[in-house]
Amino acid sequence: MAQREDNLIAVLDVGSAWTRVLVAEVIDGLPRYRGHGIVESAGMRRGLIAELGAATRAVRRASEQAEKVARLNIDHCVVGIGGPHIRGINTRGGLELGSRLRDITREDVRTVVDRARSIERPPDREFLHLLPRQFIVDGEPGVFDPVGMVGTRLEVDLHIATCSGSALQSAITCANKASLVVTDVILEPLAAAESTLSADERELGVALIDIGAHSTEIAVYFESAVAHTASVPIGGAHFTNDLAIGLQMPVALAEDLKRQYGSAVVTSVSEGAAIEIANPQPQRLELRAMAEILEPRARELLHYVKDRLREGGVENALGAGCVLTGGGAMLHGLLDVAESQLRAPARTGTPMRLSQMPGELAHPGFATAIGMLLYANRTRAMRSAEDRSFRARLRAAFASSY
Repeated sequence: MAQREDNLIAVLDVGSAWTRVLVAEVIDGLPRYRGHGIVESAGMRRGLIAELGAATRAVRRASEQAEKVARLNIDHCVVGIGGPHIRGINTRGGLELGSRLRDITREDVRTVVDRARSIERPPDREFLHLLPRQFIVDGEPGVFDPVGMVGTRLEVDLHIATCSGSALQSAITCANKASLVVTDVILEPLAAAESTLSADERELGVALIDIGAHSTEIAVYFESAVAHTASVPIGGAHFTNDLAIGLQMPVALAEDLKRQYGSAVVTSVSEGAAIEIANPQPQRLELRAMAEILEPRARELLHYVKDRLREGGVENALGAGCVLTGGGAMLHGLLDVAESQLRAPARTGTPMRLSQMPGELAHPGFATAIGMLLYANRTRAMRSAEDRSFRARLRAAFASSY
């Protein structure tokens, strides 16, 4: 089925547990679901691609599934990047506009952002996103779009999201070897925030906590801007492995039991509550024994999250609390642990629904992939609007020359 390529957006989310491809068609500026593919990840270790061939085969299978559902060929995609190598940096840059008041232009904004990003960085780090927290015009802070304002000095507080250069290149190479051209790269917690956070939460201050299989990504918003990004090398797979070791059972069985009966709060499990399992012989498993293993890991995870918030100076900026998303966020009782550790209200982040999207995708595990679609569509629209504005200025300039 032929489709105009500029109306399609395909995203690739290579996680430690699952590899997802999601495709949408943009109609009247809004993305509409076309298809998706999801397969078990391969070649991954601790949130990073460790075996390129196996990871590539998983991407190819997920892409083929999505193509079959969408009834079209996918050759371009947007890739998500996450993992324990994610780091955030806050910096500032300034620009003198002259001794007299003058209009601030889009070029001035680009210049001041370039100055703010001109910082020393290790050779193995790559800049993913340049995210202005605020602009300052003649010493007055709190400006979000200074274009058209007048002043003599422009400054910017900038948040820079960085990642490992080798991890980024591995993700791009994996997509390329699966016959996908990468058109953009998006930091996964920013994508998850796109599909789960409200405008009010971003304004009041909120921590998006995206719990994957082997790592947990964090994005903090305050006054509608990204204030901090970070990562913790603990995820849902660590909870599963703790159960497998503590209860001496296969990992697959531990994962099933965690999802069905696990709790991060021991006191929420009735004393004497038990189930019969085959491991491999029939045996009785007390549910409190599971919770006694899971609760310490949950407290450890949220303790590290709190440390990352403190390091970023945003621990007390969570006026709207925190939002837990990702597959690992579904553990019963984890919201209670988050509220206790972070001293802020917590809720589960379920992604907003796309038009014609199957109900099974309205799950925290798909928050990143759906958010990538929304983020990519929004940035594409912004670039298109800037291009139209530039062309309009050119036409006006040529018209005035006659």
